[in-house]
Amino acid sequence: MVAPERVLEAMTCRNDKSLPRERLRELAGRAGPVTLAEDKVLPVAGPLQALLPDGGLRRGSTVSVVGSASLALQLVAAASAAGSWAAAVGLPALGAVAAAEAGVVLERLALVPRPGEQWATVTAALLDALDIVLVRPPHRLRQADARKLIARARERGAVLVPLGPWEGADMRLEVASARWHGLGQGDGHLQGCRMEVAATGRRAAARERRAVVWA
Repeated sequence: MVAPERVLEAMTCRNDKSLPRERLRELAGRAGPVTLAEDKVLPVAGPLQALLPDGGLRRGSTVSVVGSASLALQLVAAASAAGSWAAAVGLPALGAVAAAEAGVVLERLALVPRPGEQWATVTAALLDALDIVLVRPPHRLRQADARKLIARARERGAVLVPLGPWEGADMRLEVASARWHGLGQGDGHLQGCRMEVAATGRRAAARERRAVVWA
């Protein structure tokens, strides 16, 4: 496992200030050589393929994830392993160990845990530079911000993955049920969580799809 301290520190922001522009330029320069820029669909792992109409994350799309941060990480993992860069904005509880266990390559993960009031600006800037951006707004979502970020992802060919309901998203993945396994009658240890995930969306994704995902 990659050591947690090897997460991209250049882009980590631990206070309520916006990211320095020179750090964003540095990240864009580092991401460029390995990003899957020519791929219209970014890969996803295992059962997640059955939930998405294209079998992966289509560039320019917005896919909201409701009910599980670990599901969002799994959505990013295969693309990260294949060379894509990703960022997580507004997720202070997200740990490097959890990301690595989900399969995310830490050297290509930027963390901005506390973007403050500039969260939408930070997210938009990251959509310009990276392939996938996870985001959880620090306060109630304004529809104007949601629409602007959807448009930015579409324009830049990035994938926006909001955690929580997001009006206008192309797809919504929601944990319909979850059950932990591994505990017996007062003994044992947790071995994993079995989640039934329901996928709904627009156009080709209008028909609900379901799959079992382990986390």
